[in-house]
Amino acid sequence: MGENVLSKKRYEIDEKLEYKDHLSEIIEQAEKDGHFDDLPGKGKPLELGRQASNPYEAQLYKTMKDNHVLPRWIELGKEIDHLKEVISTYTDKIKKRKAIKEINKKIKEYNYICPPSLQKMKVSLDE
Repeated sequence: MGENVLSKKRYEIDEKLEYKDHLSEIIEQAEKDGHFDDLPGKGKPLELGRQASNPYEAQLYKTMKDNHVLPRWIELGKEIDHLKEVISTYTDKIKKRKAIKEINKKIKEYNYICPPSLQKMKVSLDE
């Protein structure tokens, strides 16, 4: 047992290693220089809205909403719905078939990234 303690001491490092990334240094310097002193809502808690099961995801969606950015799957859903309306006016079968192929590509991409309960069915020529 005494030998084990001696071997631990022999390999200990006296100085502490500290990791500091470049962005943290920039932010800390900006704080010291007072660049964040005049921000609206300084010192007030963030209004995160309803709590999600994952607080990081909730913050992400709030930030996106505040900046008028939609998740890609919502944009795709809107495009798909619009294209479905447009192809209903087509009379040419070849043109309609090409449009359906394009819609189904978008539906495939949409289904990969949307929540499972919101997935869409592929479009067929019969519709």
